[in-house]
Amino acid sequence: MKSMIAVFGLLAGAGAALAGEPVDYSVGDREFEGYVAKADSPRGSVILIHDWDGLTDYEKQRADMLAEQGYNAFAVDLYGKGVRPNSVEGNRAETQKLYDDRETMRSLMTAGLEAAATQDVVSPVIAGYCFGGAVALEVARQQPEQVQGYAIFHGSLGTPEGQDYSAAKAPLRIYHGGADTGPDMATFANFVNELEAAGTPYKAEIYAGAPHAFTVFGSDRYREEADQRSWADFLVFLGETNPGP
Repeated sequence: MKSMIAVFGLLAGAGAALAGEPVDYSVGDREFEGYVAKADSPRGSVILIHDWDGLTDYEKQRADMLAEQGYNAFAVDLYGKGVRPNSVEGNRAETQKLYDDRETMRSLMTAGLEAAATQDVVSPVIAGYCFGGAVALEVARQQPEQVQGYAIFHGSLGTPEGQDYSAAKAPLRIYHGGADTGPDMATFANFVNELEAAGTPYKAEIYAGAPHAFTVFGSDRYREEADQRSWADFLVFLGETNPGP
């Protein structure tokens, strides 16, 4: 626990140095830039999926935190190298492209898994933040054999028409803010009912007073207690499910 708190103290502040490195990879004729952070003695692997503003220092910091805890971590890029929107409109436009084209969303994640494997990030747990949570669930509904589990931090929880969780057999962890209005608690309840109906193994935690994006360092939505509690549970989950490279 002390090392986890130290890492929070180091990385939650502005200007924290990054310890990993960028990784270029391609999908067809498009170039992408992920980020890898490796542990000295890895005991497992994690793939991170970014929020709607693309792969930023936030996901890179989380990857560094995971490496500090003994996990090789790879943050995927779903938008393309250099595509990092800086407005609500730009964020919405990029996410909508993938919400409207689930086949491309899945193919980009497949490419991300393949790029991660070249960096010794194998048999991973996938963790997604906000938009990234929706992408992680899209993968979960397809259930690639190599993925060991999924963690959803304040993620989008809606299920596209025609999809369900009947194939989702790897365990899920869902970390949701009680004050989140998008998705709200009604959407959250429907989502849990879907998991129950499918027999998908899961655990869900709700944090009182935590709004959407409660884990984002430095934002007015950040809630330290909810962030640290969800992170601590996530580390326990990794220890339970991740067999390592």
